[in-house]
Amino acid sequence: MSFYIDPSFFVLLVPLFAGAAFLGLRERSLRRYGFVTSLLMLGLLFARTPAQAAYAAGYLALVAATSQWLLRDPGSNPRFRASLAVVIAPLVVCKVSGVFGADLMGFVGISYLTFRAVQVLVETHDGLVASLSVLDHLYFLTFFPTFVSGPIDRSRRFVQDVRRILPRDEYAGLLAKGILLVLLGMVYKIVLAALAKRYYIPVPLLAPAGDIWWRLLIQLKICGAYGLYLFFDFAGYSLMAQGISYVLGVRTPRNFRAPFLATSMADFWRRWHITLSSWLRDFVFMRLARRLMRRHRTLGRLRASQLALVANMLLMGLWHGITVNYVLYGLFHGVILALERSWEKTSLFKRCRYQAWYRLCSWAVTMMLVFVSLALFSGQVSLLVRGA
Repeated sequence: MSFYIDPSFFVLLVPLFAGAAFLGLRERSLRRYGFVTSLLMLGLLFARTPAQAAYAAGYLALVAATSQWLLRDPGSNPRFRASLAVVIAPLVVCKVSGVFGADLMGFVGISYLTFRAVQVLVETHDGLVASLSVLDHLYFLTFFPTFVSGPIDRSRRFVQDVRRILPRDEYAGLLAKGILLVLLGMVYKIVLAALAKRYYIPVPLLAPAGDIWWRLLIQLKICGAYGLYLFFDFAGYSLMAQGISYVLGVRTPRNFRAPFLATSMADFWRRWHITLSSWLRDFVFMRLARRLMRRHRTLGRLRASQLALVANMLLMGLWHGITVNYVLYGLFHGVILALERSWEKTSLFKRCRYQAWYRLCSWAVTMMLVFVSLALFSGQVSLLVRGA
């Protein structure tokens, strides 16, 4: 069974919601119910792939043991580095082996699971996570609504939610909102994404040989259709995950906020895949920028932040996969974000940034860059080049 795709998944949500509503409306704890439900749903997810099930179970045990080991001496740098290496290694092996078609140690959800595991280790080392029971940690890692494709939650916020028993009226509001989010996500995924996908057709099937202008025109249409398809498909997943979380008493953060209204690339990443961009900001960009400024004082704040942005977005691209498309996608966003930092220091930007004409032009340029980047992400650019 695949989450958010198979009809059987949505059928199972009915008794799952009924059980959660029975407990929540009676002001009972949903903690153990949610954990058991998540284990059962993951069992169905991996039912047809026993090898992946074994990898996932082994990884969860490894992460839980590693985190408990670090909690014994959270300030130890050698222990922290060893813990990080152990937790990240399976994802690296999976991504590198995938280049050769092997996909060693891979399983559905490993990318998002690794981010959650790393977050716990980093915040433990920073002293933000002082204690974390094995049950709460495993529940956080296996929480089925967000297991496959996010949103990427934070352990401290998650544990606070699952340990709190909601008053009847508060849970009733959360339940109603959760059901509405699931229904809205289904409209996004099943209706709107399907409509956009109808116009996402590979270039070589449509363009006359040698007619580069015709190919470019068609490419524009495909870029737009693919961008809308990707948004409605992924935002649909995220809305449904958020809605199911609400029913289980967990306020999973939203992942999209009108990204096609962004007026800069930085604004776009504050609206698109918000939990990924905020995770990278907190655990990669900020730390790398500070490290660069400390070790290379001649760089200055601007240059250090620009280098950190490029490295940060390159990592984001590699996280999706070690392919030319994803590497170019990450570098493209990193370079554009770095250039934006320089542009925002100019007097022209400071004079015009609040004027309507400038905001309209900035929006148009941003959307052009966004859809070009999505063409890189999907491989459409390589299709166009090969077909020319």
